[in-house]
Amino acid sequence: MNEKELLPVENQELVDGGVMNNAEQATNVESQEQEEIIAEEDLIEEIEPIDCTLLTREELIDKLSEMLQYDDLEAIKSNVAAIKTSFIEKTKAEKGYAVDEEATEEETSEEKEEDPLEIKFNQVFSIYKQKRAKYLEQLEEQKKANLEAKQEILEQMRVLVNSEEALKATYDQFRMLQDKWKEIGAVPKLEVNNLWQNYHFLVEKFFDKVKISRELRDLDMKKNLEAKIELCEKVEELLLEKSIKKSFTKLQEYRQEWKNIGPVPSDKKDELWERFRTAADKINAQRKEYYQVLRDQQDSNYAAKSAIIEQAEKLMETKPTTIKGWQENAEQFDELFKVWRTIGPAGKVQNEEIWAKFRGIIDSFYAARKEFHVAHKEQMQTNYNYKLEICVQAEALKDSDDWAATTNALIKLQNDWKNIGPVQKKLADKLWKRFRAACDEFFNRKEQHFSTINEASEENLNKKRDIIERIKNLEINEGNIQGSLSELKKLQREWMEVGHVPRKLKDTIQKEYRAAVDEKLEIMKKIDADIDRYNFKNKIDQYKDQPNAKNLINKERNVIYGRIQSMKEDVALWENNIGFLSNSKNSNLLKDEFERKINRTKQEIALLEAKLRVIDEQ
Repeated sequence: MNEKELLPVENQELVDGGVMNNAEQATNVESQEQEEIIAEEDLIEEIEPIDCTLLTREELIDKLSEMLQYDDLEAIKSNVAAIKTSFIEKTKAEKGYAVDEEATEEETSEEKEEDPLEIKFNQVFSIYKQKRAKYLEQLEEQKKANLEAKQEILEQMRVLVNSEEALKATYDQFRMLQDKWKEIGAVPKLEVNNLWQNYHFLVEKFFDKVKISRELRDLDMKKNLEAKIELCEKVEELLLEKSIKKSFTKLQEYRQEWKNIGPVPSDKKDELWERFRTAADKINAQRKEYYQVLRDQQDSNYAAKSAIIEQAEKLMETKPTTIKGWQENAEQFDELFKVWRTIGPAGKVQNEEIWAKFRGIIDSFYAARKEFHVAHKEQMQTNYNYKLEICVQAEALKDSDDWAATTNALIKLQNDWKNIGPVQKKLADKLWKRFRAACDEFFNRKEQHFSTINEASEENLNKKRDIIERIKNLEINEGNIQGSLSELKKLQREWMEVGHVPRKLKDTIQKEYRAAVDEKLEIMKKIDADIDRYNFKNKIDQYKDQPNAKNLINKERNVIYGRIQSMKEDVALWENNIGFLSNSKNSNLLKDEFERKINRTKQEIALLEAKLRVIDEQ
């Protein structure tokens, strides 16, 4: 801040070096009036005068046409007049009568009609007159607009003359309005005198106001000088103040007082301002140093609190699953809070922000802890109910003789028991003893049962092996396929009547049986397929003797083709289903069944395709 910034604008110098007096203003106004009077002449473009003496009439018409290219018609006015006069003189001379004479109507009527140059000249000159009429009209409109603009300036001047604002501000505005006045062009002649009288009156009145203000200024300067000296002393006393906040607050008050006091004599202005500013700079330096130390400490506090928040966030991510784990985390949060309280504040905004963040983490932790305890209590009760239900189910199964199904059911219950969470310790042992007793009772009965049937299982195994050998030795009668098939079915029914075999050999003996049956069926199918293909060929041959043989054969072909496509879609579906089956034991059996269906269907497709070939070969 410099001295000039502190001064009220009404007391600053108004013009470069001083205030104009009325005589100077009157001179300026008169010069402005002269400038306004000749304004139109100054704006006229200087066009070189045309010497028409040596120009022919054709050349004069061309020159007139050139003049029409100018937008400023006032600039060409004299040249157009000269061209017109010269053309008339040359026309009369060529027609044989004196320049100052007028031809009689009888003498010239015929010539006017026959003079193409005169007709052309009149046409070009008519265009000029139209353009000039439009130009004068536009010029008059512009003068009216200029009149309105100058009247608006006069109104603004009246406002400034009567204004109570600072003189410096109004003076600058007044000078700006004077400049705008000079920039505005001519006005209608009838308004010029009245317009300038109003302008002169306002200018003189305003500068009378300026003169009075200058005389009053000198009287205030001595008073302002004493007031500013006193302020300098007060600011210097603030250097001894221990409270940085208090000294800075007072300094701001003194600055404002300095601004309000106004100017002092110019020979004292710089010296006084330097004294005030020097003391103020020292106070500002003290304040800057104080707050720099404070900011450094606050930044350090903010960094320390940020580190605590990082630890708290990591602690929140642990997600304990036990009561002990939650208790340990709570103790760690308590320690973090104790450390937090030993750290001083950060900056006001940062401190509020970081505390809200830390408080949010703490609240979230204890809310999650409470939620865990509530959920844990509810879960233990739920676990108790689940285990109690398992005990009831096990007790209901303990007397069952369906050994396989019950075994699987109890094993599942045991797995379910393991997957269920803990219950209250005082109830856990009692529930387990109850469940264990039910399971033990069933499995003891099962062990006793199967110890008595091992011998029967071995006997059944020998029976099934005998049936497999009989299937393998079965003779296929090509002339009586149905009879052979009936014998195979009897052996299959006999197989189904045989009881259980040892579990470890169940799958092996079943595969041997299935392979033997499939082998015989394949032989029967091959024989049957040959017969079927022979019969089909005979059927097609019979069609040939029919009147609509072609239609019958095509119909047969379409039916077979449709069956092939349908079977292929089934095969694709079964193959896709196999891909979704898991590798469990039961799913393997299901996969085997699908594979048998797929193989049978593919064989049927092959037979049908053979029939198609029979048709295509005809």
